[in-house]
Amino acid sequence: MSRYTSLAISRPEDLIFGRAPRPVRTRSGMVIGGGTVYPELNFTLPPMPIDAGTLPEIRRQYADIISGATQRAAELGVPGLVVEFETLPPMCEQPAVGIELARILLDGLAAAEARYGLKSVLRMTPNDLREMTRPSLMRQGPLLEQMLQTFEGAAAAGAELLSIESTGGKEVSDDALTFCSLPQVIFALCVLGVRDMRFLWTELKTIADRHGVFCAGDTACGFANTAMVLAEKQYIPRVFAAVVRAVSAVRTLVGYECGCVGPGKDCGYENVFLKAITGCPMAMEGKTAACAHLSPLGNIAAATCDTWSNESVQNVKLLAGMAPTVYAEQLSYDCRLFNVASAHGTAAARTLRDWLVESDAGLDPQAWILRPDVVIDIASAIVAAPEPYAAGRAAAAAALKAIRSADATGALAVPERERAWLDTMEDTLAGLPADESAFIDQMLGEVDTTRFTLSEYGL
Repeated sequence: MSRYTSLAISRPEDLIFGRAPRPVRTRSGMVIGGGTVYPELNFTLPPMPIDAGTLPEIRRQYADIISGATQRAAELGVPGLVVEFETLPPMCEQPAVGIELARILLDGLAAAEARYGLKSVLRMTPNDLREMTRPSLMRQGPLLEQMLQTFEGAAAAGAELLSIESTGGKEVSDDALTFCSLPQVIFALCVLGVRDMRFLWTELKTIADRHGVFCAGDTACGFANTAMVLAEKQYIPRVFAAVVRAVSAVRTLVGYECGCVGPGKDCGYENVFLKAITGCPMAMEGKTAACAHLSPLGNIAAATCDTWSNESVQNVKLLAGMAPTVYAEQLSYDCRLFNVASAHGTAAARTLRDWLVESDAGLDPQAWILRPDVVIDIASAIVAAPEPYAAGRAAAAAALKAIRSADATGALAVPERERAWLDTMEDTLAGLPADESAFIDQMLGEVDTTRFTLSEYGL
C-alpha cells in the first residue's frame, strides 16, 4: 500500500469531464478517462422475491434488460457502454446466483458487440453482506466468504471492473449522523473505515490480479450519501452534510492506495476529490440518477465525470419502454453533449463544465465543495496530512473554510439557522486530540462499543 502525498491534478482548470491522467483501457478497447465520457447504466429488479421459484423469471428479466439497453445504445451510436451489476443480497448470499446473472449480462454484452460492434465493460458490485449482522464480523465468517466468492466468480467470468459499497464504520456513523457528531463521523470514516478498507481492498486486489481485471473503486455511499439524504429531508444541516462529504474522501481514497485504478463507483460524490489526488477516472451521477435518490448536485457532479451513471432504476414499464432502456437513452444523450463539447476543444469543454458548476454551486454547501477550485484545496489538505485521522480533520477544516468564505462574500447561500453550525464544527475540530491513539481512546468512551468489535478492525 502506498500513500498519496501530492495531487495528480493540481490546477482547477484541468479537473474536467472525460479526461484523467491515468485512463483505464478495457479489453474491448474503451479508454475511460482518455477523452470520452461513457454512459454507465445501472438497474435492478422490480419488487419481487428472489428464490428458486422466481429464478427463471429473474434470468429472463436480466437477459431482456441487457438486450434492450444495448440495442438502444447502439442505435444512438454510443462509443462504448459501461454496465454495472449491483447484486441484491440474496444474489450474493448464494454466490452461484450472482455469478450466473453476471454471465447473462456478459453474454448480452458480447452479443451486442458481435451484432452492433458496441464496445462495453461490466462493473460487478456485490453487496457488503457483513453489515447484515451486528456486531459485524468484518474479517472472517460466512458472509465475508460469500461476498468474496461472488467477486471471484464474476471476475473469472469476465467482469473487468470490481466495486463495492463497503460499510466498515457504519456501526458508528449512523448515530453520528443522526446526532451531528463530527468527532464520531471522523472516527467512523477515518479510523474504523480506513482500517476496514485496507483489509477489504487488499483481498479484492488479490482476486483482481488473479483474473487480470481491475479494482475499480469503493464509495462512502452509506455515510456521505446518507448525510446528503438526511439533509435533503431537513433532518440535519446541509453544512454538516457537506463536511461529512469532504471527510468521506479520506476513507474512499484507501482503495486507491491498495490498488484501485477507477473508474471510481458512481454514487461516491467524493470521487471528484479522488480524481484530483489519484488521477484515476471516476464515475459520477447527478440529475439522471433522480430515479434512485434526490440530491442538490444534479449538474455539478457531471463537471468532472468520466462515466455518467443513473445510480439504479427498477426494471419497470414506462410509456417509452422498459426503464433501463429509457435510462440508457438519457445517459447516452448526456454523454453526447459532453463529448461534443470536448470535440470543440478545451475552451468549449471548460465552458460547459463551468456552466454545470455554476448552476449548482451557490445554492447548497454540498455543491459548493465540489467546485474544482475548492476540490483542489480540500484534496491538497488531505494529501498534506501525515495519516488518515489527521487527513479527516484537515478535510473538514478545509471544507469549513471554503463554506465560510463563500458565505461571507454572498457567493453561497448558507441558511441563517445553519451558520452557528460552522462555529460549532470549527470549535469541535480545534478541540480534538492531535494524536490518533488519544482520539481513539476518547471515542471509545463516547460511542456504543457493543455495536462493533475492535479486533475486527485491527484495533
